[in-house]
Amino acid sequence: MCITKSTVILSSVITIYADGSSIGNPGPGGWGAVVSFPKGIVKELGGREEHTTNNRMELQAAIEALEYALSAGEPVTLYTDSSYLINGITKWVHGWKKNGWITGAKEPVLNKELWEELHLIVEKMEITWKHSPGHAGIPGNERVDEIANNLARGENVTLFEDEQEKYSIDLSPETHIGKTTSRKTYSYLSLVNGKAENHSTWKECEARVKGVQGAKFKKAMSESEEKKILKEWGVAL
Repeated sequence: MCITKSTVILSSVITIYADGSSIGNPGPGGWGAVVSFPKGIVKELGGREEHTTNNRMELQAAIEALEYALSAGEPVTLYTDSSYLINGITKWVHGWKKNGWITGAKEPVLNKELWEELHLIVEKMEITWKHSPGHAGIPGNERVDEIANNLARGENVTLFEDEQEKYSIDLSPETHIGKTTSRKTYSYLSLVNGKAENHSTWKECEARVKGVQGAKFKKAMSESEEKKILKEWGVAL
């Protein structure tokens, strides 16, 4: 499943957030991206695969977002929480190509076809790659994480496409510093087999939901937000 892309041509730096997820590794997977054209539109993208890996979904998210932005012919800043993606496209890919897509350990490069596709796109664009730490309260990263995880679980996701001023999520670079990143998480919530639990760390939450079909999880930044999430799920602690 891939969201149909349209052509947009606007000036200025384009901001992209991209993320991928899989339930089990391999297992059902999803990817999500937000592409923002300053003084223009914001477009959310997403897709799903029945059997994939987290790394493949990270790559697919970047490919789809950059393909969507390509026709604008403008510089791009892409935020991702995947060190695999950033290191692969900025460092490792050059050696892989030179060595016939064989790693230093003399093994075939995993996900070769995706790396080749991404590299072809990257050669046509001016891209600044930025690492955006996951689960740190950064609005753009949180949104694409939500899209990717919901699609991986087979849930319906409403994807936004409209003028930037109507988008409720702050995608500005300033959200990586100051109040947003320093805001303390109240709890991490998990829902497994109809039973909800709260956790003090993401690691504990992830351990409970990883690989469990139909599991849900979400971060709450306050007690009231925690109650709201539980109400949406129709459960109590």
